[in-house]
Amino acid sequence: MLFHGGNIYRIAEMTGIVPEKVIDFSASINPIGPSELAITEIKKAIKNLQFYPDPEAKILKKTISELYAIKQDFILCGNGSIELIYLIARALKPSKVLIPVPTFEEYERAVKIAKKEVEITYFHLKSEDFFKIDTELFIKSIPGHDMVFLCNPNNPTATVLHKEELLYIIKAASEHKCYIVIDEAFIDFLPDNTVIKEVEKYPYLIVLRSLTKFYALTGLRIGYGVFPLRLMDRMLAFKEPWTVNTLAIHAASVILIDDKFRKDTFKWLKREKTFIEEGLKKLNIQFFPSVVNFYLLKIKDGKSFVELMKKKGLLLRSCYNFKGLDDSYIRIAVKTRNENKILLHEFRKLLNNDDILKTS
Repeated sequence: MLFHGGNIYRIAEMTGIVPEKVIDFSASINPIGPSELAITEIKKAIKNLQFYPDPEAKILKKTISELYAIKQDFILCGNGSIELIYLIARALKPSKVLIPVPTFEEYERAVKIAKKEVEITYFHLKSEDFFKIDTELFIKSIPGHDMVFLCNPNNPTATVLHKEELLYIIKAASEHKCYIVIDEAFIDFLPDNTVIKEVEKYPYLIVLRSLTKFYALTGLRIGYGVFPLRLMDRMLAFKEPWTVNTLAIHAASVILIDDKFRKDTFKWLKREKTFIEEGLKKLNIQFFPSVVNFYLLKIKDGKSFVELMKKKGLLLRSCYNFKGLDDSYIRIAVKTRNENKILLHEFRKLLNNDDILKTS
Protein backbone atom coordinates (compact mmCIF):
# COMPACT_ATOMS: atom_id res chain seq x y z
CA MET A 1 0.00 0.00 0.00
CA LEU A 2 3.01 2.32 0.37
CA PHE A 3 3.32 2.49 -3.41
CA HIS A 4 -0.24 3.53 -4.19
CA GLY A 5 -1.44 7.08 -4.54
CA GLY A 6 -3.88 8.73 -2.18
CA ASN A 7 -2.19 8.17 1.19
CA ILE A 8 -2.57 11.71 2.51
CA TYR A 9 -2.46 10.48 6.11
CA ARG A 10 1.05 9.12 5.82
CA ILE A 11 2.27 12.33 4.19
CA ALA A 12 0.63 14.35 6.97
CA GLU A 13 2.53 12.32 9.57
CA MET A 14 5.82 12.78 7.70
CA THR A 15 5.49 16.52 7.08
CA GLY A 16 3.39 17.75 9.99
CA ILE A 17 0.89 19.21 7.51
CA VAL A 18 -2.71 18.38 8.48
CA PRO A 19 -4.39 16.00 5.98
CA GLU A 20 -6.92 18.66 4.95
CA LYS A 21 -4.06 20.89 3.75
CA VAL A 22 -2.40 18.21 1.61
CA ILE A 23 -3.24 18.57 -2.09
CA ASP A 24 -3.34 15.06 -3.48
CA PHE A 25 -2.32 14.81 -7.14
CA SER A 26 -1.30 11.17 -6.68
CA ALA A 27 -4.83 9.71 -6.86
CA SER A 28 -6.83 10.41 -10.01
CA ILE A 29 -10.23 11.15 -8.52
CA ASN A 30 -12.93 13.52 -9.74
CA PRO A 31 -12.67 16.66 -7.51
CA ILE A 32 -16.35 17.51 -8.11
CA GLY A 33 -17.88 14.53 -6.40
CA PRO A 34 -19.54 12.87 -4.66
CA SER A 35 -22.64 14.40 -6.15
CA GLU A 36 -25.37 16.08 -4.12
CA LEU A 37 -27.76 13.26 -5.01
CA ALA A 38 -25.32 10.70 -3.65
CA ILE A 39 -24.83 12.66 -0.41
CA THR A 40 -28.61 12.94 0.04
CA GLU A 41 -28.99 9.20 -0.51
CA ILE A 42 -26.25 8.47 2.03
CA LYS A 43 -28.05 10.57 4.64
CA LYS A 44 -31.28 8.70 3.98
CA ALA A 45 -29.54 5.33 4.26
CA ILE A 46 -27.95 6.08 7.64
CA LYS A 47 -31.13 4.93 9.40
CA ASN A 48 -30.40 1.39 8.15
CA LEU A 49 -26.91 1.11 9.61
CA GLN A 50 -28.07 -1.17 12.43
CA PHE A 51 -28.93 -3.83 9.82
CA TYR A 52 -26.63 -5.97 7.70
CA PRO A 53 -26.27 -4.66 4.15
CA ASP A 54 -28.04 -6.48 1.35
CA PRO A 55 -25.49 -9.20 0.40
CA GLU A 56 -26.64 -9.06 -3.22
CA ALA A 57 -26.76 -5.25 -3.46
CA LYS A 58 -30.01 -5.62 -5.40
CA ILE A 59 -30.86 -1.93 -5.79
CA LEU A 60 -27.42 -1.22 -7.21
CA LYS A 61 -27.53 -4.21 -9.55
CA LYS A 62 -30.93 -3.01 -10.75
CA THR A 63 -29.49 0.42 -11.59
CA ILE A 64 -26.54 -1.12 -13.45
CA SER A 65 -28.82 -3.54 -15.27
CA GLU A 66 -31.12 -0.80 -16.51
CA LEU A 67 -28.27 1.58 -17.36
CA TYR A 68 -26.38 -0.88 -19.57
CA ALA A 69 -29.16 -3.29 -20.55
CA ILE A 70 -27.38 -6.17 -18.83
CA LYS A 71 -29.17 -8.93 -16.93
CA GLN A 72 -28.67 -8.69 -13.18
CA ASP A 73 -27.48 -12.30 -13.04
CA PHE A 74 -24.24 -11.22 -14.77
CA ILE A 75 -23.41 -8.53 -12.18
CA LEU A 76 -21.38 -8.91 -8.99
CA CYS A 77 -20.72 -5.93 -6.70
CA GLY A 78 -17.59 -5.60 -4.61
CA ASN A 79 -15.65 -3.51 -2.13
CA GLY A 80 -14.14 -1.54 -4.97
CA SER A 81 -13.03 -3.28 -8.17
CA ILE A 82 -9.83 -4.19 -6.29
CA GLU A 83 -11.73 -6.81 -4.29
CA LEU A 84 -12.92 -8.37 -7.53
CA ILE A 85 -9.39 -8.48 -9.01
CA TYR A 86 -8.26 -10.55 -6.03
CA LEU A 87 -11.45 -12.62 -6.14
CA ILE A 88 -10.90 -13.52 -9.80
CA ALA A 89 -7.33 -14.61 -9.11
CA ARG A 90 -8.36 -16.62 -6.03
CA ALA A 91 -11.32 -18.31 -7.72
CA LEU A 92 -9.75 -19.11 -11.10
CA LYS A 93 -6.10 -19.57 -10.01
CA PRO A 94 -4.53 -18.94 -13.42
CA SER A 95 -1.24 -20.70 -14.16
CA LYS A 96 0.05 -18.54 -17.01
CA VAL A 97 -0.87 -14.86 -17.11
CA LEU A 98 -0.19 -12.19 -19.73
CA ILE A 99 0.08 -8.59 -18.49
CA PRO A 100 1.11 -5.54 -20.55
CA VAL A 101 3.46 -3.25 -18.64
CA PRO A 102 3.49 -0.62 -17.32
CA THR A 103 0.04 -1.07 -15.84
CA PHE A 104 -1.80 -1.35 -12.51
CA GLU A 105 0.46 -3.49 -10.33
CA GLU A 106 -2.30 -5.23 -8.36
CA TYR A 107 -2.97 -7.70 -11.20
CA GLU A 108 0.45 -9.23 -10.69
CA ARG A 109 0.18 -9.19 -6.91
CA ALA A 110 -3.27 -10.81 -6.96
CA VAL A 111 -2.28 -13.79 -9.13
CA LYS A 112 0.95 -14.33 -7.19
CA ILE A 113 -0.93 -14.48 -3.90
CA ALA A 114 -3.53 -16.84 -5.38
CA LYS A 115 -0.96 -19.25 -6.83
CA LYS A 116 2.73 -19.20 -5.90
CA GLU A 117 3.87 -21.08 -9.02
CA VAL A 118 2.05 -18.79 -11.48
CA GLU A 119 4.03 -17.79 -14.58
CA ILE A 120 3.68 -14.18 -15.71
CA THR A 121 4.56 -12.92 -19.18
CA TYR A 122 5.13 -9.17 -19.40
CA PHE A 123 4.24 -7.52 -22.69
CA HIS A 124 6.44 -4.42 -22.64
CA LEU A 125 4.96 -1.18 -23.97
CA LYS A 126 7.34 1.39 -25.46
CA SER A 127 7.56 5.06 -24.55
CA GLU A 128 8.43 5.93 -28.15
CA ASP A 129 5.04 4.49 -29.15
CA PHE A 130 3.38 6.49 -26.32
CA PHE A 131 2.83 3.14 -24.53
CA LYS A 132 0.22 2.11 -27.08
CA ILE A 133 -0.48 -1.63 -27.39
CA ASP A 134 0.29 -3.16 -30.76
CA THR A 135 -2.82 -5.35 -31.05
CA GLU A 136 -1.33 -7.75 -33.60
CA LEU A 137 1.75 -8.44 -31.49
CA PHE A 138 -0.31 -8.69 -28.34
CA ILE A 139 -2.66 -11.25 -29.87
CA LYS A 140 0.33 -13.34 -30.93
CA SER A 141 1.38 -13.43 -27.29
CA ILE A 142 -1.94 -14.85 -26.02
CA PRO A 143 -1.56 -18.58 -26.94
CA GLY A 144 -0.31 -20.61 -23.99
CA HIS A 145 -1.83 -18.28 -21.38
CA ASP A 146 -5.01 -18.89 -19.41
CA MET A 147 -5.59 -15.29 -18.29
CA VAL A 148 -4.93 -11.80 -19.66
CA PHE A 149 -5.31 -8.52 -17.80
CA LEU A 150 -5.95 -5.28 -19.66
CA CYS A 151 -6.51 -1.90 -18.03
CA ASN A 152 -8.45 0.29 -20.46
CA PRO A 153 -7.85 3.23 -20.31
CA ASN A 154 -4.50 2.20 -18.92
CA ASN A 155 -3.08 3.30 -15.59
CA PRO A 156 -0.51 4.95 -15.42
CA THR A 157 0.03 5.68 -19.14
CA ALA A 158 -3.43 7.24 -19.84
CA THR A 159 -3.60 5.43 -23.20
CA VAL A 160 -6.70 3.70 -24.54
CA LEU A 161 -7.56 0.82 -26.82
CA HIS A 162 -10.60 1.72 -28.88
CA LYS A 163 -13.53 -0.64 -28.81
CA GLU A 164 -12.78 -2.19 -32.21
CA GLU A 165 -9.19 -2.97 -31.17
CA LEU A 166 -10.32 -4.40 -27.87
CA LEU A 167 -12.94 -6.64 -29.49
CA TYR A 168 -10.23 -8.00 -31.77
CA ILE A 169 -8.20 -9.01 -28.71
CA ILE A 170 -11.26 -10.37 -26.86
CA LYS A 171 -12.17 -12.62 -29.81
CA ALA A 172 -8.61 -13.95 -29.99
CA ALA A 173 -8.53 -14.68 -26.26
CA SER A 174 -11.87 -16.48 -26.46
CA GLU A 175 -10.64 -18.64 -29.34
CA HIS A 176 -7.75 -19.75 -27.15
CA LYS A 177 -10.05 -20.26 -24.13
CA CYS A 178 -8.07 -17.64 -22.26
CA TYR A 179 -9.85 -15.48 -19.69
CA ILE A 180 -9.50 -11.79 -20.45
CA VAL A 181 -10.11 -9.37 -17.61
CA ILE A 182 -10.79 -5.81 -18.79
CA ASP A 183 -10.38 -3.29 -15.99
CA GLU A 184 -12.51 -0.27 -16.93
CA ALA A 185 -11.81 1.78 -13.79
CA PHE A 186 -11.40 4.93 -15.92
CA ILE A 187 -13.83 4.11 -18.75
CA ASP A 188 -16.50 6.56 -17.56
CA PHE A 189 -14.26 9.33 -18.89
CA LEU A 190 -14.53 7.62 -22.30
CA PRO A 191 -17.88 5.80 -22.10
CA ASP A 192 -18.24 4.87 -25.77
CA ASN A 193 -15.27 2.51 -25.47
CA THR A 194 -16.76 0.20 -22.88
CA VAL A 195 -17.13 -3.49 -23.72
CA ILE A 196 -19.39 -4.19 -20.77
CA LYS A 197 -22.27 -5.48 -22.94
CA GLU A 198 -19.97 -7.93 -24.73
CA VAL A 199 -19.76 -10.25 -21.71
CA GLU A 200 -22.99 -11.96 -22.70
CA LYS A 201 -21.37 -12.90 -26.05
CA TYR A 202 -17.94 -14.01 -24.87
CA PRO A 203 -17.67 -16.77 -22.21
CA TYR A 204 -14.08 -15.84 -21.30
CA LEU A 205 -14.61 -12.09 -20.91
CA ILE A 206 -14.79 -10.36 -17.51
CA VAL A 207 -15.28 -6.58 -17.22
CA LEU A 208 -14.60 -4.65 -14.02
CA ARG A 209 -15.88 -1.17 -13.16
CA SER A 210 -15.07 1.24 -10.35
CA LEU A 211 -16.95 4.14 -8.78
CA THR A 212 -13.73 5.67 -7.48
CA LYS A 213 -12.22 7.63 -10.35
CA PHE A 214 -15.17 9.27 -12.11
CA TYR A 215 -17.75 9.18 -9.32
CA ALA A 216 -15.45 9.94 -6.35
CA LEU A 217 -17.04 7.43 -3.96
CA THR A 218 -13.47 6.53 -3.02
CA GLY A 219 -13.88 6.23 0.74
CA LEU A 220 -17.00 4.08 0.47
CA ARG A 221 -15.16 1.42 -1.60
CA ILE A 222 -17.61 0.34 -4.29
CA GLY A 223 -17.19 -1.32 -7.67
CA TYR A 224 -18.71 -4.10 -9.71
CA GLY A 225 -17.91 -6.73 -12.28
CA VAL A 226 -19.79 -8.29 -15.16
CA PHE A 227 -19.05 -12.02 -15.39
CA PRO A 228 -20.12 -14.85 -17.68
CA LEU A 229 -22.98 -16.69 -16.04
CA ARG A 230 -21.04 -19.94 -15.96
CA LEU A 231 -18.50 -18.31 -13.60
CA MET A 232 -20.91 -16.71 -11.17
CA ASP A 233 -21.36 -19.71 -8.85
CA ARG A 234 -17.60 -20.08 -8.55
CA MET A 235 -17.12 -16.38 -7.82
CA LEU A 236 -19.76 -16.48 -5.10
CA ALA A 237 -18.19 -19.59 -3.59
CA PHE A 238 -14.92 -17.72 -3.06
CA LYS A 239 -16.36 -14.32 -2.13
CA GLU A 240 -16.62 -13.12 1.45
CA PRO A 241 -20.13 -12.05 2.55
CA TRP A 242 -21.20 -8.45 3.20
CA THR A 243 -18.17 -6.76 1.64
CA VAL A 244 -20.32 -3.95 0.22
CA ASN A 245 -21.76 -1.61 2.82
CA THR A 246 -25.22 -0.05 2.89
CA LEU A 247 -24.07 3.54 2.29
CA ALA A 248 -22.02 2.49 -0.75
CA ILE A 249 -24.93 0.56 -2.26
CA HIS A 250 -27.35 3.46 -1.95
CA ALA A 251 -24.91 6.18 -3.06
CA ALA A 252 -23.80 4.21 -6.12
CA SER A 253 -27.36 3.39 -7.14
CA VAL A 254 -28.17 7.08 -7.66
CA ILE A 255 -24.87 8.59 -8.77
CA LEU A 256 -24.66 6.25 -11.77
CA ILE A 257 -27.77 7.88 -13.23
CA ASP A 258 -27.02 11.46 -12.17
CA ASP A 259 -26.96 13.23 -15.55
CA LYS A 260 -26.13 16.64 -14.08
CA PHE A 261 -23.10 15.24 -12.30
CA ARG A 262 -21.93 13.56 -15.50
CA LYS A 263 -22.30 16.78 -17.55
CA ASP A 264 -20.55 18.85 -14.89
CA THR A 265 -17.69 16.35 -14.83
CA PHE A 266 -17.08 16.46 -18.57
CA LYS A 267 -17.25 20.25 -18.53
CA TRP A 268 -14.65 20.39 -15.74
CA LEU A 269 -12.44 17.80 -17.41
CA LYS A 270 -12.27 19.54 -20.78
CA ARG A 271 -11.53 22.92 -19.21
CA GLU A 272 -8.85 21.74 -16.76
CA LYS A 273 -7.09 19.36 -19.14
CA THR A 274 -6.62 22.26 -21.54
CA PHE A 275 -5.26 24.40 -18.69
CA ILE A 276 -2.85 21.70 -17.49
CA GLU A 277 -1.55 20.89 -20.98
CA GLU A 278 -0.95 24.54 -21.84
CA GLY A 279 0.89 25.01 -18.54
CA LEU A 280 3.11 21.96 -19.05
CA LYS A 281 3.98 23.04 -22.57
CA LYS A 282 5.02 26.50 -21.37
CA LEU A 283 7.34 24.88 -18.83
CA ASN A 284 8.73 22.49 -21.45
CA ILE A 285 7.73 19.49 -19.34
CA GLN A 286 7.29 16.27 -21.28
CA PHE A 287 3.86 14.65 -20.88
CA PHE A 288 2.22 11.78 -22.68
CA PRO A 289 -1.17 12.13 -24.43
CA SER A 290 -4.06 11.47 -22.08
CA VAL A 291 -7.72 10.59 -22.63
CA VAL A 292 -8.54 10.62 -18.91
CA ASN A 293 -8.10 12.70 -15.75
CA PHE A 294 -4.38 12.20 -15.22
CA TYR A 295 -1.06 12.62 -17.03
CA LEU A 296 2.17 10.66 -17.11
CA LEU A 297 5.16 13.02 -17.03
CA LYS A 298 8.84 12.36 -17.68
CA ILE A 299 11.04 14.50 -15.48
CA LYS A 300 14.75 14.47 -14.75
CA ASP A 301 15.38 13.19 -11.19
CA GLY A 302 11.66 12.64 -10.76
CA LYS A 303 11.98 10.78 -7.47
CA SER A 304 13.74 13.74 -5.82
CA PHE A 305 11.19 16.05 -7.35
CA VAL A 306 8.33 14.10 -5.75
CA GLU A 307 10.05 14.37 -2.38
CA LEU A 308 10.52 18.14 -2.74
CA MET A 309 6.86 18.60 -3.65
CA LYS A 310 5.83 16.44 -0.71
CA LYS A 311 7.46 18.91 1.69
CA LYS A 312 5.20 21.60 0.22
CA GLY A 313 2.11 19.50 0.90
CA LEU A 314 1.69 18.42 -2.73
CA LEU A 315 1.41 14.65 -3.16
CA LEU A 316 2.42 13.29 -6.59
CA ARG A 317 2.66 9.66 -7.75
CA SER A 318 6.20 8.50 -8.41
CA CYS A 319 6.02 5.69 -10.97
CA TYR A 320 9.39 4.08 -10.33
CA ASN A 321 7.76 0.89 -9.02
CA PHE A 322 5.73 0.30 -12.20
CA LYS A 323 7.39 -2.35 -14.39
CA GLY A 324 8.65 -0.67 -17.55
CA LEU A 325 9.10 2.74 -15.92
CA ASP A 326 11.82 4.31 -13.79
CA ASP A 327 12.09 7.18 -11.32
CA SER A 328 11.95 9.79 -14.09
CA TYR A 329 8.21 9.11 -14.51
CA ILE A 330 5.54 10.86 -12.45
CA ARG A 331 1.74 10.70 -12.62
CA ILE A 332 -0.37 13.75 -11.80
CA ALA A 333 -4.14 14.02 -11.48
CA VAL A 334 -6.23 16.80 -12.99
CA LYS A 335 -7.87 18.71 -10.15
CA THR A 336 -9.63 22.03 -9.61
CA ARG A 337 -8.40 25.24 -11.24
CA ASN A 338 -6.96 26.62 -8.01
CA GLU A 339 -5.15 23.36 -7.22
CA ASN A 340 -3.85 23.05 -10.78
CA LYS A 341 -2.53 26.61 -10.57
CA ILE A 342 -0.67 25.78 -7.36
CA LEU A 343 0.87 22.70 -8.98
CA LEU A 344 2.10 24.58 -12.06
CA HIS A 345 3.39 27.42 -9.87
CA GLU A 346 5.48 25.00 -7.79
CA PHE A 347 6.71 23.32 -10.98
CA ARG A 348 7.85 26.71 -12.23
CA LYS A 349 9.65 27.55 -8.98
CA LEU A 350 11.63 24.31 -9.02
CA LEU A 351 12.44 24.72 -12.69
CA ASN A 352 13.83 28.18 -12.07
CA ASN A 353 15.78 27.14 -8.99
CA ASP A 354 17.28 23.76 -9.71
CA ASP A 355 16.51 22.99 -13.33
CA ILE A 356 15.43 19.50 -12.27
CA LEU A 357 12.31 19.56 -14.42
CA LYS A 358 14.16 19.36 -17.70
CA THR A 359 13.19 16.14 -19.40
CA SER A 360 15.87 13.55 -19.82
